[in-house]
Amino acid sequence: MEHTPSIAVTIGGQLRVYHAFVTNSGPECDGPSTLTLYTSTFSDLAGFTADLIAHDTPRGRTAARLVLIETRELAWHRARYRAEHCVLLHADPVLVSLKTLQHWLWSRLYASVPNEAQA
Repeated sequence: MEHTPSIAVTIGGQLRVYHAFVTNSGPECDGPSTLTLYTSTFSDLAGFTADLIAHDTPRGRTAARLVLIETRELAWHRARYRAEHCVLLHADPVLVSLKTLQHWLWSRLYASVPNEAQA
C-alpha cells in the first residue's frame, strides 16, 4: 500500500489512517468509517487512478467515487467490493496528494456542518 495516497486523522485521541481509492461501488457497500470525497462518472475518476484501466463507454458513464478507507477495514472492503463485482483501484499519489486529501476532507467536513443562517 506504499503507493496509495493516505491521510492520518486523530479524533479524540484515536489515530486512524485512511487510504484513497477509486471505486464504482455504491455507498451501500461501504464500511462505517468510509468517507466519499468525490462522486462523478467512472470515466472522470479513472484519471485519478494509479494504474491505467481500460473501460468502455457504458462503464465510463456509471457512477464512481473517490473514497477514503480506514486501514483496518481495507481487507473487508476488498472482499465486499469483489463480491459485488466492483473495482477498488489505488488513487494516484501525485494527483491525489496529501494536500488534495486535506482539502477534500475539510470540504466534506464543512459540508456536513449546518450553516447557522439555516438554523
